[in-house]
Amino acid sequence: MTAPTVTSADGYADADRERWVAEGEKSRERTPFERDRARLVHSSALRRLGAKTQVLGPSSDDFVRTRLTHTLEVAQVGREIGKALGCDPDVVDSACLAHDLGHPPFGHNGERALAEIARGIGGFEGNAQTLRLLTRLDPKVVAPDGRSVGLNLTRASLDASVKYPWRHGQGPISPASGRPTHKFGVYEDDLPVFTWLRADAPAGRKCLEAQVMDLADDISYSVHDVEDAVVGGRLDLGVLTRPDERARVVEAVDTWYGSEVTADELQAAMDRLVAARFWEAGFDGSRRALAVLKDATSQLIGRFAKAAQQATRARYGEGPLTRYAAELVVPHETLAEILVLKGLAVAYVMAPRELEPLYLRQREILADLVEVMADRGADVLEPPFAADWRAADDDARRLRVVVDQVASLTDVSAVELHTRLVHPPRH
Repeated sequence: MTAPTVTSADGYADADRERWVAEGEKSRERTPFERDRARLVHSSALRRLGAKTQVLGPSSDDFVRTRLTHTLEVAQVGREIGKALGCDPDVVDSACLAHDLGHPPFGHNGERALAEIARGIGGFEGNAQTLRLLTRLDPKVVAPDGRSVGLNLTRASLDASVKYPWRHGQGPISPASGRPTHKFGVYEDDLPVFTWLRADAPAGRKCLEAQVMDLADDISYSVHDVEDAVVGGRLDLGVLTRPDERARVVEAVDTWYGSEVTADELQAAMDRLVAARFWEAGFDGSRRALAVLKDATSQLIGRFAKAAQQATRARYGEGPLTRYAAELVVPHETLAEILVLKGLAVAYVMAPRELEPLYLRQREILADLVEVMADRGADVLEPPFAADWRAADDDARRLRVVVDQVASLTDVSAVELHTRLVHPPRH
């Protein structure tokens, strides 16, 4: 396929500004990309992220990130990286604001539960659900034939939000399993809009703005999950000086993220992070300790972002880098350091959490809700989903409607709805 013809000095073509459903002439006070960002900021899907789990549940304490605060941090990091490379900042910002919209209640725990439930209808994947929200479920624009087209974002912003630009089972082969990655970006019945937004895009390749969003996500959650773990008393960063604990981090990275980086490279990354003296061991919760930790997060974000910016510019030179004109270059050493932080979060927060009774209970709640809603149908669904249920012409499509409904819930509303539908109080 060939890249779109560039018709603007900013590196974006007229086709990049097109919307799936034309909306007619708008005020010229804002660019189409600025409108995309505004639509996301005002969307109901973004608001709901405030009550959805990031790593620790939003009700666990007042410090930890929710999906919403994480998303805002990703948007800030991504916008700055994109701007430095010449991407339109609003395109990157929109992709970052959108990147987690499709995640269900209870974070990745809920995602795995719904993936198992939906296995027979094409699966469930948070990123494919994001595309479904942006182009169908979150109401903003209705096509002339009456169908919802979601927020109706421009092609550039939609493509930038697609983290995994392939269908289920058609992604890259995982070196660890020898099978295609379980991640994917589109369900089968959303292929029409996916085909439209990927027009002239190289197969399986993310645009530069999506790569920036992906890196900003990695940087943000690797750094901030560690910060939350330290403040929550689950992690003392002094472990990076102890050989047995370092081995635990290496094992966590290998188990959760594969072998992209060797054990020796991870050990070297830990040496660099310790030598940089970003933090002090023995966090005591004081304002001074909090300030030192916050400064460490700022320095780490700047370190990782600057490394990618400099490496990308060194390869491609100056001028706007947009869409498919460049690939984001992340130095291998930077990748190793980010993986060390991810490994810390896995070893001291995420892996131990999976054995907690609450974690198992969360999956049961979602399974119960799907079962009850599939049985009772439109009577217990919210009006938009009830309409989708009535329009569905087979059990598979009706189950997808139920999964859409359950995925839209927050942690709090899922628990409350479960109480009402599955275990109603006796009077």
